[in-house]
Amino acid sequence: MSFVATNAPNENAPSGTVENNGFWPAIAIDDFRDDERLGRDITDRRVRQALIAAMGDINRQLAAFQQTQADNGAAGVHEIPGEAWQTPGHYAQLYVRAVYAMAQADLLERYRDYATAPTGEHRGEVRDAAADDYRRASRWAVAEILGTTHTTVELI
Repeated sequence: MSFVATNAPNENAPSGTVENNGFWPAIAIDDFRDDERLGRDITDRRVRQALIAAMGDINRQLAAFQQTQADNGAAGVHEIPGEAWQTPGHYAQLYVRAVYAMAQADLLERYRDYATAPTGEHRGEVRDAAADDYRRASRWAVAEILGTTHTTVELI
C-alpha cells in the first residue's frame, strides 16, 4: 500500500476579502460565492477581479453620495442616518447587492458558452439575458441608495 500526496486545493479554505475604500463595506469572496451560488469552476482570482471591478464601478457611481454623507459627518456606510422605514444596515445591504449583481453580470459574460450547436447558442443568449438582469439589479440598488427612481426613459 502506498500513499500519494497531492496539492489539491481545499474547497473549504477561506478565499479572502476584497478590501474597500473605508466608507463602503469590504466583500468576502466566500460570501459572494455562497450568496450567488457560484461554483468552484471559476477561480478565486477571477472572482476577486470581478469584485474589484464591480466595487470600482459602484464606488464611482456613488462618489458624490459618499462625499455628501462624509460632509454630513458619516465616516462609513453604517453611520448614514436612515429613514424610519429602513431596516438596520439598509445602505450597506444595497451596496453589497449592487456589487454582487455587477460582478455576477461580468462573470456571466466572461464565462459564456461559445458552442456552435443551437443549444450552445441558446445557452449563450440566456446568459446574456441573465447578465442584463444582473446589471439592472445593480442599477436599481444604486438608485435606491441615491433615492432616485428605477425607471429611465429615453426618446428615440
